[in-house]
Amino acid sequence: MSDTLSVDLAIIRQWIAAKLEPEVVEQKLKESGLDAASISTHLRAFRKLKNAKKLQAGFICMAAGAFLGFVSCLLTILNPFPALYNLILFGLTSVAICIICLGMYLVFE
Repeated sequence: MSDTLSVDLAIIRQWIAAKLEPEVVEQKLKESGLDAASISTHLRAFRKLKNAKKLQAGFICMAAGAFLGFVSCLLTILNPFPALYNLILFGLTSVAICIICLGMYLVFE
């Protein structure tokens, strides 16, 4: 079944800016007299927009961590700074893995 109900995105963005919880939003929708199908459509759109920002930040973190890991790999293989070999191999790679894990947490939460 496709959603034929229209959702006002401006109102949903106001709810997100006010940092309302989904339960509070559901109560507001019930108070306004909407039916169950309309309430579920609004809640679905609310959750989708609320998680979109976190999802974008997660993908950015994963991409930055992957790039940092790639740079660390190249610097380890090429070894342009022999005195910093251990720092690059263990330090930079560990930082890259932590950034990737943070991004995965934001995406999969």
